[in-house]
Amino acid sequence: MRQEDIWNEDAAQRYDTSDAGMFAPEVLGPTVERLAELAAGGRALEFAIGTGRVGIALAERRGVCVTGIELSGPMIRQLRTKVDEARLPVVRGDMATTRVPGEFSLVYLVFNTISNLQTQDEQVECFRNAARHLTPGGRFVLELGVPDLRKLPPGQDSVVWQHDPEYTGIDTYDVLTQHLVSHHFREGRVDRSRHRYIWPAEMDLMARLAGFTLESRHADWTGTPFAAESASHVSVYRL
Repeated sequence: MRQEDIWNEDAAQRYDTSDAGMFAPEVLGPTVERLAELAAGGRALEFAIGTGRVGIALAERRGVCVTGIELSGPMIRQLRTKVDEARLPVVRGDMATTRVPGEFSLVYLVFNTISNLQTQDEQVECFRNAARHLTPGGRFVLELGVPDLRKLPPGQDSVVWQHDPEYTGIDTYDVLTQHLVSHHFREGRVDRSRHRYIWPAEMDLMARLAGFTLESRHADWTGTPFAAESASHVSVYRL
């Protein structure tokens, strides 16, 4: 299934969750603060801006000049119910290839979104596209989960990573192709999304191919040290 088919009108309408989940202040606040610090007063470009969860907050709370790239028309339309084009311009297109005018001090890609690109070549092109938009010394920041393969016993290809009365999340893995499918069961509805997972070391090599060096890596947006048991990482690359 194509990404533009997954992020359709129904998904866009259901994406925003007010002050819960990704939108909770304890999640969004540190994200915005760290990105504002890394932008260092310059312009910021968000790849796959979606409905504007991070970009709107970064522009409104911290005064950063933000531009977005987004593949899904319905997600852009949902964003436009909250902010107009003059305040937050968005170009419709693929984050691996689409070019927008101007230069930026920061390009960022949050919440595992680089894994929506289904091949290693596309993911490398995403790094190269970030480099094309940055001024010398600019930064590319990515938030990505660490594959949970240690929970897979021999012969099993799935992991239940969350289960409660209202929601169950299951990931099924194809370790040969580095693909996983996330299954989200809630209120009688099942949503699925396909990803290509990336190990941190592989991501560092992608960055080097695009002219970046790793500046820092933490387990989250608050600066928790990255360790062997970390479930995710926030990696900052400098051009």
